[in-house]
Amino acid sequence: MSEGSTRGRPTRDAKRQRWSRRNPFPATVVENTLLTAPESSKEVRHLVLDIAGSGLDYQPGDAVNVTPANEPALVAALIDRLGVPADTVITDRKGDRTLAQALTHGFEITSVSPYLLDHLANARGREDVAALLAGDRAELEAWARGRDVLDLLNLDSDWFPTPEAFLAELKPLTARTYSISSSPTVHEGTVHLTPATIRHYATDEWGDGRDRGGAASTYLADRVEPGDTVGIYLTPNKSFRLPEPDTDIIMIGPGTGIAPFRAFVHERANDDGSGRNWLFHGARKRDHDFLYRDEIVQMHHDGSLDRLDVAFSREQEDKVYVQHLMDSHGEDIYTWLRDGAVLYVCGDADRMAADVENALAAIIAEHGEVEPDDARAELDRLRSEGRYLRDVY
Repeated sequence: MSEGSTRGRPTRDAKRQRWSRRNPFPATVVENTLLTAPESSKEVRHLVLDIAGSGLDYQPGDAVNVTPANEPALVAALIDRLGVPADTVITDRKGDRTLAQALTHGFEITSVSPYLLDHLANARGREDVAALLAGDRAELEAWARGRDVLDLLNLDSDWFPTPEAFLAELKPLTARTYSISSSPTVHEGTVHLTPATIRHYATDEWGDGRDRGGAASTYLADRVEPGDTVGIYLTPNKSFRLPEPDTDIIMIGPGTGIAPFRAFVHERANDDGSGRNWLFHGARKRDHDFLYRDEIVQMHHDGSLDRLDVAFSREQEDKVYVQHLMDSHGEDIYTWLRDGAVLYVCGDADRMAADVENALAAIIAEHGEVEPDDARAELDRLRSEGRYLRDVY
């Protein structure tokens, strides 16, 4: 940055304002590219947002909230189903706005509304929906996966609620949170995100030929281009911070869980510390969805990453995940932890995080020569000392 440049410095207006859910900062999109190969079963993007002059002061480990807009085609289909003009004015706590504006920016429509389900079961007397609500939770979640609000309206072809009554059954549209994948010192004046796109392709069961998708992820993938602005605000994550530069770190982040660790390694490469960096990453195939592959491999070659281990789950008959690589390097992991390293985990909470914790407990039990219960107690101790940190979702 040149001596006379104001890039990255907060303006007076930015200093006075606190960017928030109700007042997001309009960040300009600089770059929006696909990280995964077209033939990959996953779709992950690299998004660069210009935050110069915003006053947003983030650290590696923090997250950004993106305020999305719903898909125009879905909004139009809902309005058509309700049988009213798009410019019908509705009045709610946000004031007066058209129905199209409300559905685009105000309400969750890409997922099943529990309130609408309950209304169908009770007020509309749908016994099939009542049975679904009263049944097994896993069965309900499987049925709801990929369905949206239009699907619920279409369950009852005789139901034409007023716009006000319909909107009253919907949840407010909320921001989506993404881990920051950039370093504020290296990527000055910008913030990088690594969002996975959620898509549900049409099935015979749905019967209407419509594809569905996540509100924010398809917004970022399909409807945001360089030069556009995206509303954002910051969520600091003080429980997922880097340690002192001389402390070793172990990072475990399969899939998009790599996002904060890209930030970590860039930040650590820019300081003068002696701490070593060890990354475990996981992908299905090396050439399809090894996120930031060339950059990460170069970091390993130039010494920014002291150790790099990547599990490719679909390149051999037996699936290999990060916990399997951890097991094969168990003695070294134990030694790093014994000598004071901090271990981080980021990614899927449902399965990966539990599998990684089980692998860690097994490593401590084997190489620390302690009983399983004592190994779990050691994990608890590491957690209480801030040396076993998780950011899972």
